Amino acid sequence: MSGQDTVIGAAELARLGEELGLDVVGAAPAEPYAETERHIAERKARGLFADMRFTMARPDVSCHPETLLPYARTVVSAAVCYYAPGPEPGPGEGRLPRYTWFDAYAELRAKLDELGRRLGGAYRVLVDANQHVDREGAVRAGVGFYGKNTMVITKRHGSWVVLGTLITDVAVEQAPRLDLDCGSCTLCIDACPTGALEEPGTLDATRCLSYWTQSAQPVPDEYREHLGVYGCDICQDVCPWNRGIEKRRANEPLPEGAEPFVSLVEWLEADPDELRRRYDRLFVPRNDGRLLQRNAAIALENG
Repeated sequence: MSGQDTVIGAAELARLGEELGLDVVGAAPAEPYAETERHIAERKARGLFADMRFTMARPDVSCHPETLLPYARTVVSAAVCYYAPGPEPGPGEGRLPRYTWFDAYAELRAKLDELGRRLGGAYRVLVDANQHVDREGAVRAGVGFYGKNTMVITKRHGSWVVLGTLITDVAVEQAPRLDLDCGSCTLCIDACPTGALEEPGTLDATRCLSYWTQSAQPVPDEYREHLGVYGCDICQDVCPWNRGIEKRRANEPLPEGAEPFVSLVEWLEADPDELRRRYDRLFVPRNDGRLLQRNAAIALENG
């Protein structure tokens, strides 16, 4: 057990986060996420997760940060903004969702690891990991609030962020939750072409375009005309909380190696195994590159 009795203040945590290049950081006690665990069970029973597993597979683990590290005391949540300006795709090109343009998760993981070393004590970093529901940790730590599109929305960067968690046996002062919400806005619900957000704050994966680009199941005919090559940013593109960042970052270059769009024909002509290895940052069921080529073929049909 950590020998530290001093509580690290929220201001000190914010200072460390800024020094390390974290866009938002906050902390909350390592306690069970009982309401989130209940929501997962309810939505599983309704079939809203389709065949997705991720953090929903073991809520008895992912909703219990207090069990993820011996003597866990604090869940530190952090966000890194991945928004970058990019050109529009041309003929025969497919746009990738912004979070896949470069590996922001790797950047966040490294920064949280360094934060853990600076805080002292024992710690565990969880980024893009099935063992922890990062969104709930972020809301409890005041990093953001739940939007009607189910995304966590931050004050300055909207939902253009990747989230990660540092569980530590060091005591850190809890940040206040954000007293914000979407109000009467329904732009994301109205913009979704397949009605996946019919119920505010609840996503029906069986109607979600992003889900279908990442599913091994055949794409239903009624969704094919809307399908892109991978993922979907529609509900983020229309969100008022996401406005303004494009002006603040307009003159920033794309991160090295960033890839806003791909050649659909090149994807179709590539060796499936090589294609899968090249895009190892994307979730592809069964690690089967032919599923990426299926998406490319449908996107090419849609023009």
